[in-house]
Amino acid sequence: MMKLYPESALSQLEFDKVKFLLREHCKTEYAKQKTDHLRIHTKREYIDLELRQSHEFKLILQQSMYFPNDFLQNISKELKLIGISGATLSGEEFILIRKLAESIGNIFRWFDYERKMAFPSLAKVIEDNYYEKVIIEIIDEIIDETGNVKDNASDALQKIRMNLYRKRNELRRTFDKVLAKLAKAGYSADIDESFSTGRRVVAVFSEHKRQVKGILHGESDSRKTAFIEPEETIELNNDVFSLENDERREVQKILKELTGKLSIYAELLQSYLRVVGEYDFIKAKAKLAIEMQGEMPNLMDKAHIELKNAYHPLLLLYNKASAKPTIPVDIKLDETDRILVISGPNAGGKTVTMKTIGLNQMMLQSGLLVPVHPTSQMGIFKQLFIHIGDTQSIEFELSTYSSHLMHMKHFIEVANGKTLFFIDELGSGSDPNLGGAFAEVIMEELGKKNAMGIVTTHYLNLKVMANHTKGIINGAMAFDEKKLQPLYKLMVGKPGSSYTFSIAERIGLPTHLIHKARKLVDEEHFKLDKLLNNTEQNLQQLDKEKIELNRLLKENERLKKEMEAVMQKEKHKQQVELLKEQNKVAEDRIVYLKDMERKLKQIVLDWKKSTNKNEVIKNLQDLLFNKQEKIIVNKLAKKVDRKYKELNTNIAVGTMVKMKKNYQVGEVKELRGKRAIVQIGLIAMNIELDDLVAVEKLQDEEKHK
Repeated sequence: MMKLYPESALSQLEFDKVKFLLREHCKTEYAKQKTDHLRIHTKREYIDLELRQSHEFKLILQQSMYFPNDFLQNISKELKLIGISGATLSGEEFILIRKLAESIGNIFRWFDYERKMAFPSLAKVIEDNYYEKVIIEIIDEIIDETGNVKDNASDALQKIRMNLYRKRNELRRTFDKVLAKLAKAGYSADIDESFSTGRRVVAVFSEHKRQVKGILHGESDSRKTAFIEPEETIELNNDVFSLENDERREVQKILKELTGKLSIYAELLQSYLRVVGEYDFIKAKAKLAIEMQGEMPNLMDKAHIELKNAYHPLLLLYNKASAKPTIPVDIKLDETDRILVISGPNAGGKTVTMKTIGLNQMMLQSGLLVPVHPTSQMGIFKQLFIHIGDTQSIEFELSTYSSHLMHMKHFIEVANGKTLFFIDELGSGSDPNLGGAFAEVIMEELGKKNAMGIVTTHYLNLKVMANHTKGIINGAMAFDEKKLQPLYKLMVGKPGSSYTFSIAERIGLPTHLIHKARKLVDEEHFKLDKLLNNTEQNLQQLDKEKIELNRLLKENERLKKEMEAVMQKEKHKQQVELLKEQNKVAEDRIVYLKDMERKLKQIVLDWKKSTNKNEVIKNLQDLLFNKQEKIIVNKLAKKVDRKYKELNTNIAVGTMVKMKKNYQVGEVKELRGKRAIVQIGLIAMNIELDDLVAVEKLQDEEKHK
């Protein structure tokens, strides 16, 4: 368990408030008790398991999944009685035990193979347990759903209740006759009947009580009504009363035997109660995590802090309720940089930053999810020391500074490499020069002890020391000098200014007073403070430009991805079109080959049957070479159509003509009836006019069109 100093460390870091919020989500007494005694672990396996359990239940809640942890009653006393020899539980208590066993059964059934794989840490809660269905069977054999002992729980009880049923019926019939007789005589009062010590009595007017034979049980407050047990029902009432006593004794005997039967499961039932309490506690942690935007960071088994977007849990809840923004903290402390010195103006957020780190560390080591970015890395510390604010001791008559030194003495003596410390305003309460000197020594000694922590200060010498001492780094709380407002943002790497003169100027202090104060300050000190002012403002401007540059880079990356997606889509579209065209060509080729196969088979048959082999050979040649001719002709036709245009005119000598069959072009030299002599190149051919068509050569412009 983590060692804390001082004892008030929990309240100083407001961990008690977190525990209160967690307790509000607990439904079972077990979970509430566990919250009240919440341990801050130092062993990695415990912390890791509890964090994972909280994280897994958080996922269940966020996905609106049902988890069957419905049993919320505290029956620890009843379960202790089961283990005591001779103890007896009531029927209602057995119903509660049955509900507990039923709830455990539902939990075991919920964890099927897939859910055990999905939620392994939650499954560990029942890993060393088992579900015993006999418990419910034993109870159901004796107790009904209302908590009463069943009639057939024993032969004796069944016989008693049967006799009791008969006697009550007989009593009811007899009593009704008596009531009717008294009503007819005018003796009975308005309420007719009542019960006295479990026996049925008739209500009669007091003036007629001596006319009614029986036992007087009493009178009303007004003395107007007397309650009499008629003599006709006395014996029957005695019988009923006796049987009811027999029934009670038998029921008590049965319940005692049932308690004895379940005694062998006393420890198992107590483990069931712990299981439902444990799941209630984990559920409470998950609910709190959702409220606080809690995440599970990377856990490291060493002293290490690397927080990204870390929020103060309570401040986050408060600001959320007030619809105000909360500024997160980014910080890294490791073996190289172990101590952070935070400077800056008052009310700028230095103390809140310290508490953010400390409270989140306590929560993490308690198994609570913390409001940080999930890529954050958090280590494990065995000691946590804190010194915040005025700790003057009246009891020991110590001044503020004396008390401060007493705390620092403990820090130095006990600190080690597993210590996390927080010191607010180190060295304050004494002369600035002397206090600053002691502060340097204290910080140097803590550095030698390899302790890790945060120090806030206004002392200039500590800022200078952090700038040149290995293992110590500067940090500053950002401040808007123009608006005179703190920005509550931690900037690591450079010291901060107290903005003393800037604040004085902005609020309107007389100029001559400000100048006078400046003269009283060492010139080098003033120049350094001014330099810190300018440096901080420049860093803020650089941060803004860096954020804008990152935004533009992300936008550029987004546009690049969109362009690549469009290009990929277009490329895919082209490939699809190409495949379609290839498929079409392939289909045409298949059709052609099938037709060719059919024709070749026919030629083979013709060859076998025919006596005229030359004709078959001619058909084969036509089949094999006709296709090639068609291809050549088609290519020639396209070529000619690009150069010549057909005319709807008569053919005469000198007309340019095109042969319809082979698409050759020539000039008509002579007409001979229905035929024409056409000059095609160097050859003159005699062709029928029907096989010719008049054409003219296209101009270059028309060809382009």
